[in-house]
Amino acid sequence: MPPRPRRLAPSLLSADFARLAEAIRLAEEGGADALHLDVMDGHFVPNISFGPALVRATRRSTRLPLDIHLMVSHPDQFVPTFVEAGGTTIVFHREADVEPGETIRRIHDLGAQAGIAVRPPTPLDDVAPWLDRVDQLLVMSVHPGFSGQKFLPESGPKLSDARARLDRLGSAADLSVDGGITTETAALAARAGATFFVCGDSVFARGRVVDNLKALRSSIGAGRPDEAR
Repeated sequence: MPPRPRRLAPSLLSADFARLAEAIRLAEEGGADALHLDVMDGHFVPNISFGPALVRATRRSTRLPLDIHLMVSHPDQFVPTFVEAGGTTIVFHREADVEPGETIRRIHDLGAQAGIAVRPPTPLDDVAPWLDRVDQLLVMSVHPGFSGQKFLPESGPKLSDARARLDRLGSAADLSVDGGITTETAALAARAGATFFVCGDSVFARGRVVDNLKALRSSIGAGRPDEAR
């Protein structure tokens, strides 16, 4: 199997909202492959964040793919709005009030890529019936809702299991990891087979965005899971 591309997606939830355009520019300079935007409704998770207006503003500021993570109770209500706002990939949660097959079809019909996400306690068996239809499987490595959390140690084995499941299907879907991604945990996730790395505080919290992204790029390159197979 040829090596899979590994991509970095800085999470704008960790950026300085007063200097968002600058944060996007620095992410581009640092070689970001996409930008990740968390949409939270205050019900599915105990926080409220971005709406479609911010996604539109981000789209006007960059040509990078926009990875929209819907942490909302009723994602079907929001899919058309966030595709229209400029979302490239729309990721919804299995735990939400949703019929996954229908939601995936709707996202694809609107011309976007579809992803399905699982919280840390949710077993991968709960998303197995739809893995052959998605463009991304997101394994949350923290409990969703707030940035700055630490990577949960059980996430490594779960990512390895997810990688094996996707490989058995011959799937080209991204295996995404989100939560507590640092140079150390990014390397661990890469070894487990992750290909899409959502990184927040490790990019924005201490400044030096370009250098931070270069360090993360080096760490995921050191994982080399494909060479180990």
